[in-house]
Amino acid sequence: MKKVFYLFCATAFFFSCKNNDFVTFSGKIENKNSDSLVVANPQKAYSKTIKINEDGTFKDTLKVDNGFFSLFDGKNYATTYLRNGDEIVMTINAADPRKTILFAGKGAAESNFIATTAINQIEFNAGIKELIELPKAEFDTKLGAYVSGFRSRLSNKILDTAFVSIQTKSIDNLEEQVTRIHGDKIYFKTVLAKGKPAPKFSKYETPDRTPYSLDDFKGKYVFIDVWATWCPPCLAQIPYLQKLEEEYKGKNIEFISISIDKRDDYFTWNDMVDEKNLGGIQLFANEDLSFTKAYNIQDIPRFIFIDPDGNIISADAPRPSDPALKAMFAENGV
Repeated sequence: MKKVFYLFCATAFFFSCKNNDFVTFSGKIENKNSDSLVVANPQKAYSKTIKINEDGTFKDTLKVDNGFFSLFDGKNYATTYLRNGDEIVMTINAADPRKTILFAGKGAAESNFIATTAINQIEFNAGIKELIELPKAEFDTKLGAYVSGFRSRLSNKILDTAFVSIQTKSIDNLEEQVTRIHGDKIYFKTVLAKGKPAPKFSKYETPDRTPYSLDDFKGKYVFIDVWATWCPPCLAQIPYLQKLEEEYKGKNIEFISISIDKRDDYFTWNDMVDEKNLGGIQLFANEDLSFTKAYNIQDIPRFIFIDPDGNIISADAPRPSDPALKAMFAENGV
């Protein structure tokens, strides 16, 4: 069983004392993995170990700050929601925790919600790649079904209001993130597809203030590196890019590097171009975001390959360190 989503294997074992200042946890673990169960919340600097008896039963009282806690039985991890005053009884077979975990008693609803969500999330994650590739209408239907099912379970009035608030933000964020990723995919398949006109930059300047626009390179293949001086992965590609520039010298291809450093970092960029003897054509975007927005650039380095007619070959080309780039060059007659 894997760590992250098994919010089920060790979920709430908490009991309240007479004065409701404690959570009461009891239950039974079949096929137990160890003789103890750890309840912890690192952010609250809280950790307590509960003894598990030979027959798998356990019971303890915990004084907590209401919130989420992780549980560990020696092999499996889980997440639970604890409140002082709750009296929760958990039963589980550690050999098949996902299908067997069950909570009962006062305050069990939140832990059962988490357990069900964990199972649903594993299934959702397993199909996420296929989901992202679907046409918009089908994507909307499938994502909508998952989100509405989550919200429907969350409408249970028994659930703690603070818990509901946190879970609502969680599903809102998931819906927004997956929708954005799908939108990016659609954008790449349409606006940035191979053969589409390449979005252009205009009047970006070299260190000696010479302005260049993409149209200046019509008739040549263009390989663009979008980078910044503060970006370690970008800097790691520079030696490979320099080798490519040397290897393809004299061929019908222009290597262009566009810095998206802040305007205040202009001289840092200028100095680096000189100190590292950066080749090709070095350009400074000067905080013009039109080019990066047009290519939906959210992470750098980003490499773009354009044909002599100014059309896209790849809006997200392999890195210079990847042999697939030279293969792409060869396929396109460079």
